[in-house]
Formats: sequence, structure tokens, C-alpha cells
Amino acid sequence: MCGIVGYVGTNKAVPYLIEGLSKLEYRGYDSAGIAVNINKDIQVYKAKGRLKNLEAIIDMDMDSVIGIGHTRWATHGAPSDVNAHPHMNQTRSIAVIHNGIIENYMEIKEWLIHDKQVEFVSETDSEVIAHLIDYYYTGDLLDAVYKAVDRMQGAYAIGVIAKQEPNRLVAVRKDSPLIVGLGEDENFIASDIPALLKYTRNMLLIENDEFVDLTKDKVTIYNSLKQEVTRDVYEVTWDIDSAEKEGFEHFTLKEIFEQPKGVKETLMRRLNADDEIVLEGVNLTSEILKDINKVYIVACGTAYHAGLVGRRAIENFAKIPVECDVASEFRYRDPFVDERTLFIAVSQSGETLDTLQSLREAKRKGARVLSIVNVVGSSVARESDDLLYTWAGPEIGVASTKAYTTQLIAFYMLALHLGRLNGRLDMVRYHETITELKNMPAKLEVVLGQSEKIQKLAASQFNNEKVFFMGRGVDCDLAYEGSLKLKEISYINSFAIAAGELKHGTIALIEDDTFIVALATQNALYDKMLSNIKEVKARGAHVFAIAKAGNDQILKTADEVFFIPDTMDDLAPILAVVPTQLLAYYVSALRGNDVDKPRNLAKSVTVE
Repeated sequence: MCGIVGYVGTNKAVPYLIEGLSKLEYRGYDSAGIAVNINKDIQVYKAKGRLKNLEAIIDMDMDSVIGIGHTRWATHGAPSDVNAHPHMNQTRSIAVIHNGIIENYMEIKEWLIHDKQVEFVSETDSEVIAHLIDYYYTGDLLDAVYKAVDRMQGAYAIGVIAKQEPNRLVAVRKDSPLIVGLGEDENFIASDIPALLKYTRNMLLIENDEFVDLTKDKVTIYNSLKQEVTRDVYEVTWDIDSAEKEGFEHFTLKEIFEQPKGVKETLMRRLNADDEIVLEGVNLTSEILKDINKVYIVACGTAYHAGLVGRRAIENFAKIPVECDVASEFRYRDPFVDERTLFIAVSQSGETLDTLQSLREAKRKGARVLSIVNVVGSSVARESDDLLYTWAGPEIGVASTKAYTTQLIAFYMLALHLGRLNGRLDMVRYHETITELKNMPAKLEVVLGQSEKIQKLAASQFNNEKVFFMGRGVDCDLAYEGSLKLKEISYINSFAIAAGELKHGTIALIEDDTFIVALATQNALYDKMLSNIKEVKARGAHVFAIAKAGNDQILKTADEVFFIPDTMDDLAPILAVVPTQLLAYYVSALRGNDVDKPRNLAKSVTVE
């Protein structure tokens, strides 16, 4: 869960490395470092903390035309200057950056210490890579990397430079993202596209178990057998400006306000002139669907919460049994998956390791795999049978917002599509739902136009450490996401429950000034929610409710109410999630947190 970047060319490397790392800092920010080769002498600079700490100790004008850089999210070893990347061998002739995890690093480390008398200086798993490559190095860096990788188990994207080869950069990928940028008299590596967009739009998407040999003039990709691989150039078409703040104080707030656009893009790209859903990339037919008797949705974090809503949508519209599971649990419980299962993987980045490994397990068992992802060419996308891209655009804030709402739209469209394919969805309901989905961007604008109400609420509650969310039906699924958002950026230990579970234990926690977010958007469950609100109010809670416009009875029960525009019960999460996102944002900002880069978190989780 780190960001990597590399440069080889004719210009001075350091500014390229720092610029690339600045665009990747959302992937990890415990420490940062660079290594450059100057006249066959590798110099390494690294610093604990944010990138600005590294910038303070380096000379941007260093005379080097090749280098590698890294921004870290700690997994092995505490954040420190010593544990920061790049790592080197004992003679400081090889420098390595690494994103991922080396699962057998202790075995390799003990062998190097006891048999080869290697002295380690860091606590990281990554340092073994530098020493292992050094052990095999006899003058050909690519050959040494091949031999080292053969000894390693785990997930990794690795960049390597060597003292004796001052114009060569070697990289390799297994289960961690890696791209190559193509320039004129210069070439690049990175873990994500924004790192390179300032310099090139022409990218090569590197596949699993592929090695890359880069000089300023040439990029060669090899497979695991050292056979040269041909790869089409992928041209990035989205604008780098979409990855800038555009006047907002934080990326997170900007991305909350971008949701009407993301929802519209995700929806309208899939509707034909007759307002019927056409899912390009999803090749399911009615004949194939006849053989599907179960759907599995697997994801992590916010994507998992989108999957919970998606489960209800598929069951409601297509009448197919659905199970939703956390990817890290799915892999280890021998799930009932076979050739009659439709497996749906959900991931914003398309590189979430637990989700990717679950996908592979499902394929091994014979399932058909459909992925919902935001990143074109990502690992999850490439390994799926069917693809449903969200069109959220780049999401820089670590806490996912617009990715969630576009995932919801993708699920609703898929559910409607499946219901039409299997004949279980009435066509009147099909078209009514599509019509209402088309209204969502405008209704989201109405919700966002009331953001000051949430800001005022946050000002009164930002120091309250007793917070929980509750709801019924799909509102319960939404409560989990609202609570997660508050936790991850405000650091308040909130939690979420099904409101009907109050009397089964949780109500014991309610006392004066407990802050409760009550989601009450479901007409069929509205009266039940009013009763639950009264229960917690009777015990001193302060209740903030989210309800549909017109359901005014709740004004007599809750302390404060935020009304979303009226809509179908099924689609209410698209609108109701926004006030919970805004609440988390404003509370975090008022507490003085770095909203875009919450502590201990990284954007793309590429380790278990």
C-alpha cells in the first residue's frame, strides 16, 4: 500500500520523482524517499513523515538522469527514516523500491544472515529484495531480478537501479499495480496513472509476472519465461485537472460535490435512445443467466457496503439469491461457489489484493466473474469475464465518496438488466426505475445545496465521542457506510446497527448527549423507525434524522432532520449517503485532521 515512481531519460531525474510522488502521496504517507545514480554512485535520501520532509533535505538540481522514488504506508516496521524506501544492499550498489508484501521474507532474511553474513539495517520485508538481487547480480540487472523473484513469495511491484548500470531501470509486477509511461528520450514507471500525467498520456499496463527493462530509448516487457511481450499503448483521455482541488479546501469535499457528475456519467453511458440499459462489456445472455442460481458479491470497506445495497437491488429486481461477503473472509471459508455462480468483484482501484485473490479463487471453482471497477486496465478488470466500469473519475481522497455512489448506480443498472434478462422484472417498473435514476443527478444537487445545514450540525457535535448510526432495511446497509466514513476521517469510534436490534443490547449504551444518526428513508419501515427514535430519545440521545421530503412527522420526534428529495425506497441510498459524507467531512475538518490523508490508511490496499 505504497506509491512508487521511476525515471530514466535525459533530464534531471529528481523533479520528476518528486512530482510523481506528490501525485501518489494519497497511497501512503508515513515516509518518502528517492535514490538516484550520479556518476555510478547511488545516493539515497529519505525522511519519515510527509513528502515535504523529504523535499527539505534534497537538492532538486542534482545531476542525475535516472532514479526511483517511494512513498510508504507502513506494514513491516514502524514509520522511520531507516524503514523508509528505497532500500539498499550492503555495498550500496543496488537500490530497490517495493509496493506489496514479501510473505517469505523471514525465511530469506535468515538465510542471508546465517549463510551469507548479510547485515540488515531495517525492520522491513522489502530490504531482503535488495540483498537478494545483490546476491545474484553478476553484471546483468534484469537477470539478477529474475533470479531474486524466483525466491520470493507474495505480492509486489518492484523498481530497481544498479550502480554499475547507470542508464537502466528494471521493474517487475506480481499482484501490485505497475504502469509504464512512454516519453520522448525518457521513460517512467509508477503505481498509478496520475503520477505520470504531467509528462505523458501514453501508458503500458503491466500484467502479473511481467518484467520491464527500461532505458531512455526503449522499453521491453518480458514474461516469466524471459520471452518478449508485445503490449498495446493505452492512451489516457481524462484531464489532469480532474485530479486537482479546483478551489475546494480538500479533495474529499471536491469529490463529494462531484457525485452528480459521476452518477450521470455512469448512468447515461449505458442508456440507449429508448432509455434501455445497454451494458457494454457485460456479455451475460438470458441463456447464460438460466444456469446461474446464485450471485456472490465480494469486496472490502466502502465497496463492500455498496455491495450490501447491490445485494438488495439484485434480489428485488432480478429475484436471484445473493450473498455478500468481505473479501478477506471469503477466501478462507471454502465458499459454495461453482460454475452456476455469478461472482461480482467490487473495487474502486481494481487492485485491492483481498478482492483480487477472492476473484481468482472463484474462477478456480468455475464461477463467472463480473467486476465493478473505476480504473480501466486494472488487475480486477483484466481478470474478469464481464466488466462494468464506474465513471467516477480519479478519486484522490483516501475516504471513498464518489466511488461509492457510482458503484450504487452500477449495481442498480446491473440488477435491472438481470431482471429484464430473466423475465422476472415487470417492464413498467423497469422503465419507472430508469426514469428515476435519470433524476438522481439533479436531486443530488438539491442535497448538496443544503450542505450548510450539515456544517452547522457538525459544529455542534464535532467533539462528541458517543456516536452511532441506525437504520432498517437498506438504511441499515447505508448506516454501515456512514459510520465508516465518520470513523476513518474523524477518528471517532462510531458504529452502526440495525435499528430493530436496539433492545437486544445496544440500547444499554444510550445516555445523555449520545449522538445518533437515524436513517429513515424507507416508507415501508418509517413508522418502525419513528418508534426506534423515540426509544433513544427517551434515554437522552440527540437524534439527527435523514428522511424523505414530505415525511414531516419525524420533525416531532428527532432533534434535527435533513430531508432528501422524495424518491423510490430502493434508490434512496444514492441521496441519503451524501449528508453522512458531509457530516464526516465537516467533523473531521473541525477537529483539525488531514481529511484527505487520514492516519494509518492508504487509498489502495494492495496487501492482506
